[in-house]
Amino acid sequence: MQMAGREAYHPTNDRRVAANGRSVVLYLINQYPAVTHTFIKREVQALERQDVEVVRVAARAGRALVDPGDVLEEQRTTYLIRQPLDLLRALAELMLLRPLSFAKAFVTTMSLMRRSDRGPLLHILYLVEACKVASIVRATGAAHIHAHFGTNPAELALLAAQLSGVTYSFTVHGYDEYDKPEFIGLWAKIHEAAFVATVSHYGRSQLYRWCDAADRSKIKLIRCGLDRTFYDMAEDKPSTAARLVCVGRLCREKGQSILVKAAAMVATAGRKFELVIVGDGEGRAELEELIAEYGLSDSIRLCGWLSSADVRREMLSARALVVASLAENLPVVIMEAMALRRPVIATQIAGVPELVVSRETGWLVPAGCPEALAAAMTDCLLAPSETLHSMGRLSRERVMALHDVDREATVLMELFAELTSRRAGPPGAARPLTTAIQ
Repeated sequence: MQMAGREAYHPTNDRRVAANGRSVVLYLINQYPAVTHTFIKREVQALERQDVEVVRVAARAGRALVDPGDVLEEQRTTYLIRQPLDLLRALAELMLLRPLSFAKAFVTTMSLMRRSDRGPLLHILYLVEACKVASIVRATGAAHIHAHFGTNPAELALLAAQLSGVTYSFTVHGYDEYDKPEFIGLWAKIHEAAFVATVSHYGRSQLYRWCDAADRSKIKLIRCGLDRTFYDMAEDKPSTAARLVCVGRLCREKGQSILVKAAAMVATAGRKFELVIVGDGEGRAELEELIAEYGLSDSIRLCGWLSSADVRREMLSARALVVASLAENLPVVIMEAMALRRPVIATQIAGVPELVVSRETGWLVPAGCPEALAAAMTDCLLAPSETLHSMGRLSRERVMALHDVDREATVLMELFAELTSRRAGPPGAARPLTTAIQ
């Protein structure tokens, strides 16, 4: 009787499609929705347009949800840490009903903990959260788990897949994953996954460095995308205002301090301009001090986080977007600016040159070089309207060709459908899990 009870709760015996016939996929994100994760929201909604039912699960919602669409997404999302008693209940059920699966997940947790740069208690928390995710899998009949980011969301997906018996995959965005692959167990996560999505050729090359040759076929190029409604908001004329805009979290990696230094050089040369910086974060105090130090309070405006509509208005009122990042993969904000027919001034790093073509759709400069950035900003401010119009047209054409969210979602949907149709067993079955995570 006891064994029969356990089998009755095994997810592989549950429904794999919703009552309306749509396939069910559980999406796992650390923060959702979040102002910096709009690309995930677009992907989820594109999948739903293609009859995939997406169960949204996150640890917590992002801060400062100013966009109405994000507020709606929050209402549709299940949050793991809002109901601590539910976590403990799920833990007790898994330990009782699936003791072998729980033991397997526990061994994985210990192995991932061994080289991690995070404390042991966090990994134990991931295991407890994974028990709750497994219960959601059972309740919703999800056939597959997909996580965004190869850090803790991928770990949670791996553990939940072991506990529930379904397959899992994850999307790597970088740069965190590339900075510390050994400390986050990236090799093991790739090995155990059904597939791994990467958003640029550069990203794929980095994952090739940290996986077995036999696992390279799992790595799929699936770009972040924009929907058609976003393209429809573009204007067919450039902005003539002496204004540039920067959008992103205020932090060391985004290089806004270098941008402020470059702006000071432009101002010292006698050029009048306005630089609008949209975003917030731990680097705000440093930027405020730099702006005051260089006497740029009349030239640089810090806006904090804005709604999607307000960000679009800032982009449309600017000549170009400026991205001074030191560490990135391929920022979605570049796609958004180009879709709105705005050229981009960006640092020549990672996947950025895959989209921005210097002197055609914008300007590429060496990272960490305020002199080169100031020169590009000056070129943009002096560029005639005809040049900006041509760059804007080419920008729109290029991003539409490479970053259509519905086309990219179709690739994801086909991968999900293939896994569901095969009724795939536990990921990594070709090799014992204990070998894969050593």
